[in-house]
Amino acid sequence: MYFYQEHMHWNNFLYLSSADTSREFLLSSYHKLGFTDAQAKSYENSYSLIYYLEQGKSFFEQSKKSPINIKPILLFYGMVFLIKASILTVDPNYPESSAVLAHGVSTRKRKKQNYQYMEDEVKLQKNGLFPHFSDKMFHMKHLEGTKIKIKSLLQEIPELSTFFFNWEKRKFAIPLRREEQEMYQIPEEVLDDFNMTGDRLIDFFNSKLNQPILSEKRGNKYLIKIPSSDIPVEQLPFRFHLVEDRYYWLKGSRELCFFPELIIHYLLLYHLSMIARYEIEWWVELIHHKPSIEYPLIMRYLDICIQKIPFLINQFIINDL
Repeated sequence: MYFYQEHMHWNNFLYLSSADTSREFLLSSYHKLGFTDAQAKSYENSYSLIYYLEQGKSFFEQSKKSPINIKPILLFYGMVFLIKASILTVDPNYPESSAVLAHGVSTRKRKKQNYQYMEDEVKLQKNGLFPHFSDKMFHMKHLEGTKIKIKSLLQEIPELSTFFFNWEKRKFAIPLRREEQEMYQIPEEVLDDFNMTGDRLIDFFNSKLNQPILSEKRGNKYLIKIPSSDIPVEQLPFRFHLVEDRYYWLKGSRELCFFPELIIHYLLLYHLSMIARYEIEWWVELIHHKPSIEYPLIMRYLDICIQKIPFLINQFIINDL
């Protein structure tokens, strides 16, 4: 059983807050990845790792005290610093050029009248932080030009599934049942959603994933293995619900279900931070007049970010300590 404690994730980063420990960690990471100049690069990057983590924490801590109108901006840039720390553990030459410094995402120009937040889109760019960390951290390439609707992104956040159920009166989240330690049954609904047999579904998942799913068939049931660790691992295409300590199949996009959740949050927070900076009239009206369901949905999402993003960064960094 995993019991979420917010302070635990920041305490985990505390281990890396000295030059000796950050250098030791980077040296080990670079050796595992086969970099020939691991020793020199671990010395060169040790303080950058410390500073990125400290800066990210400062933004997140400040976001808890800030008014809601600037909270998305603080959370987005806090996330950016934590992602830069993560990149540094797998890319010793970061930032190698100015091409990786832009956001790597864009939003379309919005109509001032009748704007609908959940119908808006983000567009993935060829250069910038987004394609760089997607590649270096998750080995996802060639995403440029893809347009993704905000509602589709929100439906990939497991902690929002109850919200969508209450709103649309249909079930979005199907829990995976644990059969035994590390073994979970694939729900029948997943087979139905993809209209595939169990064997074919596993093959399809593995064709989409960099790390194949370990699976076995027992009678009519198909089981997958999700390894235990100090911090629960991400096992796409299933999502981990932080509060409930459960894995879920979310009945959303067949493509987005293979996007790591950290990518989903980057896109959502980038978009919200742009609204908070450049769409002031709509943003302030939403906050003060609360005209639609978008208000409680966004408020709930921002609360989730404060907890979930440090957890996801821990998944990437700390599970390798």
